[in-house]
Amino acid sequence: MPLINMPDFAASLLADFAARGATRVDTPVIQPAAPFLDMAGEDLRRRIFLTESETGESLCLRPEFTIPVCLSHIETATGTPKRYAYLGEVFRQRREGANEFYQAGIEDLGETATARADARAVSDAVGILAQLLPGRVLTITLGDQAVFEAVVRALGLPGGWQKRLIQAFGDSTHLNQLLEDLASPKAVTAQSDEVEALLADGDDAALVALIAARMEDTGYSSNASRSPKEIAARLKENRALASTRLEGRAILLLREFLSLELPLDEAAGALAGFADAAGLALGSALEHFEARVAAMARLGLNLSGMTYRAAFGRPLDYYTGLVFEVAEQDAKAVLAGGGRFDRLLTLLGAQQPIPAVGFSLWLDRIETARSR
Repeated sequence: MPLINMPDFAASLLADFAARGATRVDTPVIQPAAPFLDMAGEDLRRRIFLTESETGESLCLRPEFTIPVCLSHIETATGTPKRYAYLGEVFRQRREGANEFYQAGIEDLGETATARADARAVSDAVGILAQLLPGRVLTITLGDQAVFEAVVRALGLPGGWQKRLIQAFGDSTHLNQLLEDLASPKAVTAQSDEVEALLADGDDAALVALIAARMEDTGYSSNASRSPKEIAARLKENRALASTRLEGRAILLLREFLSLELPLDEAAGALAGFADAAGLALGSALEHFEARVAAMARLGLNLSGMTYRAAFGRPLDYYTGLVFEVAEQDAKAVLAGGGRFDRLLTLLGAQQPIPAVGFSLWLDRIETARSR
């Protein structure tokens, strides 16, 4: 396997990070696998390189930097706000390109002026790429996880369906399939008569006891990934989801929302118009969207040259608001991407909620673009 060399522009990139008030942090290449398996999304879980310690702990090669940087921040009990920069190798299977490559980026933790922090993340990513690729035309695409979640909740869907749709945001194939299922529910796999009777009666305790007994009889309980209580809950949830049929108007509204794609300077007005016409209250999600656009304008970003796409998300479970990516015009490769992840640090063990936003740069793709 050929050695992966540090890009020749790495030193200038680190100097640029420092000039933007970001302190470089390094994290171990070998990481505990659990945070990635629990929080980083199915797309990343399928691609990481797993191993095991002598004590049986599940470990992995570092597949990205956001989770390790957040863990390091929590472990060192560093105060906020804090800007971290990183540059190093990451390891994950990719459809195109090497499985070992360099990434760099900035994580902005604890800044309570979230609209300003979001705008700065986009501005920094675009500004750094403009310096590395002078004279190139960049395309910037933005989405908003929080706005999508607000639309889903305003439609009054059951909690289980809300969760499924929100988890599928950014995966258009999966999301479209879920919408088809909502329009035409499919029958679930029938269980034994005894299980079906307990599901119909709503006798949760008896159902859990029956599943536990069957797992014990078959020897499955010793290495099961889910407990009898969790299996019973999943059976009940599947029944509830299968019985839900969304009215045609709600399906049309969801599809109408997901079809929105327009210049960013027109997006806030279009979202407000959509919500008014549909009779949906998007509340704080729309207010935050408008505040972010205003903050980006104050930083001098060309809003008319950026695209808001309502269906755009990134396949990582921890994003909560802004999501964005930057590419070179007429090129497929994403050069930078990031977004807001306000829930992540609490899930990783922080004692208090910590707002967070950041972005990553794919250095091998930037190097390829520079060579053209």
